[in-house]
Amino acid sequence: MNYLKIFALFSAVALQSCVSADEDPVPAPPITGSVVEVKVGGATEPNQVWIDLSDYEKPSVNKRTDWDLGFYTGDGFHVVINSSLAMTVAKVPNKTDIKTVTEADVATLKGSIMVGTFDPANMQYIDHPDGNFLTQTSGIEPIKENDAENPVYLLNLGRDIPSSDNIGPGSVNLSGAARGWKKIQIFRALNGYKIRYADVGNTTSYSEYFIPKDTDYNFTFFSFNAGMPVKIQPKKKNWDLGFTTFTNEVFTAPGVSAGSYFFADFVVTNTLNGVGVYQVTAAGNLDQAYNSFKLGDVDQSKFIFNDQRALGDKWRTTTGTADNPQPHVYADRFFVLKDAEGFYFKLRFNTMKSEDGHRGTTNFEFDPL
Repeated sequence: MNYLKIFALFSAVALQSCVSADEDPVPAPPITGSVVEVKVGGATEPNQVWIDLSDYEKPSVNKRTDWDLGFYTGDGFHVVINSSLAMTVAKVPNKTDIKTVTEADVATLKGSIMVGTFDPANMQYIDHPDGNFLTQTSGIEPIKENDAENPVYLLNLGRDIPSSDNIGPGSVNLSGAARGWKKIQIFRALNGYKIRYADVGNTTSYSEYFIPKDTDYNFTFFSFNAGMPVKIQPKKKNWDLGFTTFTNEVFTAPGVSAGSYFFADFVVTNTLNGVGVYQVTAAGNLDQAYNSFKLGDVDQSKFIFNDQRALGDKWRTTTGTADNPQPHVYADRFFVLKDAEGFYFKLRFNTMKSEDGHRGTTNFEFDPL
């Protein structure tokens, strides 16, 4: 629990002592809001930034390439891939021994399991973008109790962060060199998981590591480069918003999927820990609509708790409009957020570019309700 919420808790206790037994205590929200500069890192957007609105001055920042897999720490055994690198994964047919998988076994898969092919079938190779990995039928299937039932997977490690930030105004460059491939196999272990992994061409050996569950976090993250678990997201109660690149579903027309696609300037919400968001569209002047919005205006029926893309890309346009052809922040909307501890906030975005027009410089403001 951070300092603003600690203050709120003591405030609530103090207030409760001043009211009679017939009166309900009044909850005390965090004290004040602020303007937040999000350190995404420029037009290659190298960073993932995790922010708790009640402790916004202490964001957690990591490179997108710092991790590869996330191992769920709750009930059940589920594994996610790194969406911020456009990673994909597919089951190797008819294989249950990682050492027997060869390049010949995966040659056809390598031509299919990638992002941005504009084929709806490639959705099966990613985690479902809504974040509901507990029930998804794509990506890595739930880890079985019987070791023999856990298949070998081919993992496309996606794209590296480009080394150069020499990118024109209004543009991004998210995809550097291909990071290669791994074959992996995952099993259950006591209070955790066991992973085996190797380069595809290695048919004589593999690396093996035990990955523990730590229930203070949503996931235990693992890096092949480090060869061990790494800290990425803050503790599950200590973040509301994640600023990141993102593998999403794209549509050519309403209801017509074109499969997976890689997005810049994306914001996910911590739905796994009960954070909800909804959009408010201003009928007139945005400043007036935002400033006048109070706690009593919150519409509980509009909160989205089951899709981490509830804020997503809805705050900006990357293609521009007829009046403003450059990428820009929408000037007709703001958002309402409810965090896991029941505090409410309103927030709106001010910029997605630096003063010289370069992407990857995000600024938003928020106020508690």
